[in-house]
Amino acid sequence: MCNIAGVIRIAAAGDVHASEATRERVERAFAQVESESDVILLAGDLTTTGEPEQARVLADACRGLSIPVFAVLGNHDCHAGRGADIQTVLEEAGMLMLDRSWKTCEIAGLELGVVGAKGFVGGFPGSVLPDFGEPLLRRVYEETTLEAEAIGRGLQEIVHCDLRVVLLHYAPVEATIAGEPEGIHLLLGSDRLATPIAEYGADLVLHGHAHAGSFRGRIGQIPVYNVAVHVTGRDFWIFDLEGARGRSEVGVERPA
Repeated sequence: MCNIAGVIRIAAAGDVHASEATRERVERAFAQVESESDVILLAGDLTTTGEPEQARVLADACRGLSIPVFAVLGNHDCHAGRGADIQTVLEEAGMLMLDRSWKTCEIAGLELGVVGAKGFVGGFPGSVLPDFGEPLLRRVYEETTLEAEAIGRGLQEIVHCDLRVVLLHYAPVEATIAGEPEGIHLLLGSDRLATPIAEYGADLVLHGHAHAGSFRGRIGQIPVYNVAVHVTGRDFWIFDLEGARGRSEVGVERPA
């Protein structure tokens, strides 16, 4: 654990895609980053195809770590219809799983609040899914609505925290999916996820999912990063968040 007063060092990664085939790499990466950070945030796609056996690889890597690990599920984790089982496996290993929810912890004399949701699809200006048409499509729209509403509730609940982070899988801005084919942008996220973040504020937003996307974006002045390992080219990326009562700043980020 890093002990720098007034600074929280976050190790972030998305799209780890753990499986038995990647066990050695996953365990090595988590063992190394433990001494380089204060907290780990995982932006979904924790497993390869959503099987609990794959989640156990990640659970084994995180079990016994001296720093907290927050995570959300991604679309890969839901593929086999066993998302609840995956969540149970990871929670039993001590991971803090977020599903339209929020949790806090104290680090370096600061209270860190993390709001977590998977997010969902819907698109961005110029190509968006409307709340109209067949009931099935309208249910897709409603799912994104529920995700966005949960982000808003969570940010209101952690308004007292010194530093606030939103952890997603799907992208809330188009800038961080730039590089992906425009034809699939609708499936990579939705700007509706950004609305509650812009309204209630945050210090940092992290997501994954867009493997061919771009690293940086913004919601107003709020920094947004796509931390999918395919984008960062690293097992983890480190963010230094400096905070004090009523003031916060995202420091220089670097690879772990």
